[in-house]
Amino acid sequence: MQSSAVPSAWGRIFLPFALGYYLSYLLRTVNAVISPALTADLGLTAASLGLLTSTYFLAFGLAQIPVGIALDRFGPRRVEATLLLVTALGAALFALGDGLHTLGVARALIGLGVSACLMAALKGFALWYPRERQSSMTGYIMAAGALGALTASTPLEAVLPVLGWRGAFWIVAAVSVVAAAVLLRSLPDVPADRPRGGLADAMRALGGIYTSPAFLRLAASSAAFIGSFMALQSLWAVPWMMHVNGLGLAQAAGMLVVLNLGSFAGQLSIGLLGVQLARRGVEPLTLLRSGYVALMLVQLAILNAFGPVSLLWFLFGFFSAVNSQSYLAASRGFEPALFGRVSTALNLMAFAGAFALQWGLGFGLDALGARGHAMKDALQLSFAGLLALQVLAYVPLLFPGARRSSSA
Repeated sequence: MQSSAVPSAWGRIFLPFALGYYLSYLLRTVNAVISPALTADLGLTAASLGLLTSTYFLAFGLAQIPVGIALDRFGPRRVEATLLLVTALGAALFALGDGLHTLGVARALIGLGVSACLMAALKGFALWYPRERQSSMTGYIMAAGALGALTASTPLEAVLPVLGWRGAFWIVAAVSVVAAAVLLRSLPDVPADRPRGGLADAMRALGGIYTSPAFLRLAASSAAFIGSFMALQSLWAVPWMMHVNGLGLAQAAGMLVVLNLGSFAGQLSIGLLGVQLARRGVEPLTLLRSGYVALMLVQLAILNAFGPVSLLWFLFGFFSAVNSQSYLAASRGFEPALFGRVSTALNLMAFAGAFALQWGLGFGLDALGARGHAMKDALQLSFAGLLALQVLAYVPLLFPGARRSSSA
């Protein structure tokens, strides 16, 4: 049941969620900076590095269906706190890892552990904040994630010579335990009117979501736009900057800060303007359509080096902030009791796209390199294909929405 947030909601509700999502995004993007060290220590190919990094997305995506059911049944407090302890386990195993297999398992555990961080926050906002504040709160929580991505860029690159990538993951393990304790202590428990019925009923409702036009029209765009942003931000943006823009690692890490500052500015703008836009009748789908057009134009400019590098990557981050509105746009086609399952179903599409695109880009780069293409040319060809996929995925968003589904 939605209700206005109490005066202490910022400290009791938002900040605990923000800490969890901060960790989630830091861990999502950390490999972009530590990838040279991992490659040097383990002798990884581009495909192996892409596979190692993308195990996070695979585990994260596979967890979305049970996470959605659990959020609707048990509430965000219990689900996210439990999974953050899995995050701590995965981070500790990563710090101890000495081979591709161990590190892959560890990164998968990390992906599983943080798989509820954003969805639990969105579920909590749906429970404890009024409808007109949904876009704003989504923007604010995504801004917290952007801060995590910022931490995983230049600040991490600066301390790596001291901590090493293993030391950094030991710190993450400790902070994950603290975050779980904060969530358990601070968040309200799930309201008494939680959804009822057995597992079969929950799966039946989930099947209705996946076959609903209200969901399907957003599934492709989530895979293509959210997935490609995560694949670039968490790994392939740095090789692009180094091989296409001619930057060194430190400069590329600095440019990653610019990208994440753009994302932070975009999410903060949505947070600050979301309530006013909602009161004026601007729906999340409207923001999504216009933002994606701007995002595709910026990527076309990046591909053709049309403009200052720093400005283009800032704008890429800024307009990618509109991705967060996908979850609200999808949920508007369903009853509130299905919010957890709808949002995680869409998140599954996004992370399936991230896994496929991140690994696929690495596979494509190796294949093009084997055919004699220089890394610069291979990256440009691969990114052009990525942009073409986004254009195709945008088309379903142009069609009118369907009526709200009432199957719970």
